[in-house]
Amino acid sequence: MKYKLIFILFVLFYAMSFSQVTTRKLNDSAMIIYKESPNKAIELLEEALTILQTKNDIVETARTNNNLGIIYRDLGKFEEAKALSEQAIKVHDSIIQASAFNNIGACNRSLGMYEAALDNYLKALKIYEAKNYLEDQATVNNNIGMVYSYLGVNNKAVEFHTKAKNVFEKLNNKKGIANVYNNIAIIYANDGDLKKALSYFKYSLNIEEELKSKKGVAESLNNVGAVFYYMEEIDSALAYFRKSLKFEKLIGNESGLGASYNNIAQVLIENKKVASTKMYIDSAYYYATKSKTSVDIETALLNYSEFYEVKNDLGNSLKYFKEHSKFKDSILNVETTSKIAELEIEYETEKKEKEILAQRADLAEKELNINQKNTQIIGLVILALVLSALGYLLYNQQKLKNTQLKKEGELREALVKIETQNKLQDQRLRISRDLHDNIGAQLTFIISSIDNLQYGFNLKNEKLTNKLSSISGFTKETIYELRDTIWAMNKSEILWEDLQVRISNFIDKADSSAHAIKFKFVIEDTLEKELKFTSVKGMNIYRIIQEAINNAIKYAEASEVLVAINKENNLVNIKVEDNGKGFNISEVEQGNGLNNMKKRADEIKADFKIISEENKGTTIILNV
Repeated sequence: MKYKLIFILFVLFYAMSFSQVTTRKLNDSAMIIYKESPNKAIELLEEALTILQTKNDIVETARTNNNLGIIYRDLGKFEEAKALSEQAIKVHDSIIQASAFNNIGACNRSLGMYEAALDNYLKALKIYEAKNYLEDQATVNNNIGMVYSYLGVNNKAVEFHTKAKNVFEKLNNKKGIANVYNNIAIIYANDGDLKKALSYFKYSLNIEEELKSKKGVAESLNNVGAVFYYMEEIDSALAYFRKSLKFEKLIGNESGLGASYNNIAQVLIENKKVASTKMYIDSAYYYATKSKTSVDIETALLNYSEFYEVKNDLGNSLKYFKEHSKFKDSILNVETTSKIAELEIEYETEKKEKEILAQRADLAEKELNINQKNTQIIGLVILALVLSALGYLLYNQQKLKNTQLKKEGELREALVKIETQNKLQDQRLRISRDLHDNIGAQLTFIISSIDNLQYGFNLKNEKLTNKLSSISGFTKETIYELRDTIWAMNKSEILWEDLQVRISNFIDKADSSAHAIKFKFVIEDTLEKELKFTSVKGMNIYRIIQEAINNAIKYAEASEVLVAINKENNLVNIKVEDNGKGFNISEVEQGNGLNNMKKRADEIKADFKIISEENKGTTIILNV
C-alpha cells in the first residue's frame, strides 16, 4: 500500500511537471511569432489556457493571460488586453507583475489615460530596477518617454528615450534601437526639424525590415509617410501610407488600421481630393472606436470636420469640430499633466530613500570590515613582537635603505626648487625686458612729438595745444600697453587676429604722432585668422615690429614706412621697410634696440635680418 501511494504521487508530480513544460513551450513559441503571426500566437496561448484549466498552476496561468494581453494590445484591442494583464497582476511573481504593469501602461497610453499609464510604467520600472533587468528597464523608459511626448513635454521625453537608447545600443538590441529612434524622430517632427525626423524614421524602418517585423515595418512606413506629408511631398506621403495600410491589414492591427486610414484621409482633404475621402474617414473612425485608440478617434473627428468644411457643409463641420474639442478636453487637461509630474516625483523620492538605506547598509558593512581589519592588525602586531628578534637584521637594512631614499628625495626636491627658481628668474627677465621696451617706445614718440613742437610750431598757436593733448593721450595709452604684456603672459596662446589688431593700432598711433611720415600696413589674405602663437612668441613678434618702427621714426629721417606681412611656405614673413637715410651695418655700433630685436628673434627661434645702405633706407625682415 505504501509503495502504491508513492507511485501515485510520482505520477501526479510527473503529470504536473509535464503540463508546465508544455504550457511554457506554448508561451515561448507564441511570444516569438506574435509580431508576424498574431492569430497563430493567440491559438497557441488559448491552447495553453485549455491545458491549465485542469491544473492548479496559478503562476503559469497568469503568465499566459498576460502574454495574451500583450498580443491583444498589439492588435489595438486595448480593453481586452488590460483585463487580461490585470488578472496577471494578482499572482505573486514580480517579473510577471512587471510585464503586466508595463502592458497596462501601454494600453492606458493608447486610450488617452496618461496619468494611469505613467503610474503603471513606474511600478514596472521599480521591479525591473530591483532585479537589475537592464533591457526591460530600457523598454519601460522608452514607454515613459512616449507619454511625455504625447503631452508635449519634449525635454522629459528626450531624457527618457535617451536613457533607453544608451542601454539598447550597449546590448545591441536592434528592435529596441528601432523603437527609440522612431520615438525620438516623432519629437523632431513635432519640433519642426523634418529632415532629422525623416533620417531617424528611415533608420528605424531599415532595422524593422532587417528584422522582418511586419508591425514594426507598418509603423515605420506610416511615420515616414507623415514626414513626407509635412514636407508637402504628397505623392510620396500617400505611397508610404498605403504601404503601411497593407501591412496593418496583413497583421490585423485595428489600432494601426485606424491611424493609416486617418493619414490617407487627411492628405486627400488638404489637397481637395474629396471624392473617396469619406470612405477612409469612416474606416478610420470604425477601427479607432473599435480599438478605443484615443489619438485616432480624435483625428477622425477632426478629419470629419475638415471634410465637411471643404464640402461647404458648415453645419456638419461645426458639429464634428465640437465633438473633437469635447473628446480632446476629456483626455488631456492640466490636472492630468500635474498629476503625472507628482507621480514621477513620488517615484524618484522613493528611489532616493532606497538609495539612502543602501548607503547606510554599506556604511555598516564597511564599519564591520574596519573592525575585522583592526583585529587582524592587532594579531599582526603580536606576531611582529614574537618575530622581532629574527627581524632585527632586516630592520637595520631597511633603516639604511630608508635613509638613502630620504636623502635622494631631499636631493630631488632641491633640484625641483632650483629649476623653479630658474624659471621664475627667466619670467622676471622677460617681464622686465617687455616693460623696458614698451616704455622706451612710448617715450620715443613723446620725445619726437616734443621736438616737432619746439621746431615746427609757435607756442601761442592753437595747434600746439592740440598736439600737447595728443601727446598726453598717447602717454595714457602706455598703461594699456603694459596691460597687454600682462594679458599676454596670462594666455597660453595668442590668435593671429588679436595680434594683427594690436599691430594695426600701434601703426595708427605712430601715424598720428609722426605727421611727416606716411605709414602703410599691408597683410596678405593667405594668412589664416585661426593662426595661433604662444604668448611668448606673439608678444616678441609684436615688440620686434614696435622697435623697428620706433627706429625708423627716431633715426631714419624717413618720409615713408611700410609694414608688410605675408605667408611663405610654412613661415610668416614680416617686413618693416623705410626710405630713410640708412646706415652701414658693419660700421654702426648696434644699440639696445637692434640687440633686443635679435635677442627676441633668437628666443622664438625666428630668422632675423637687417638690410641697410646709406641713403637707401633700412629693411627689417623677420621669418617666424
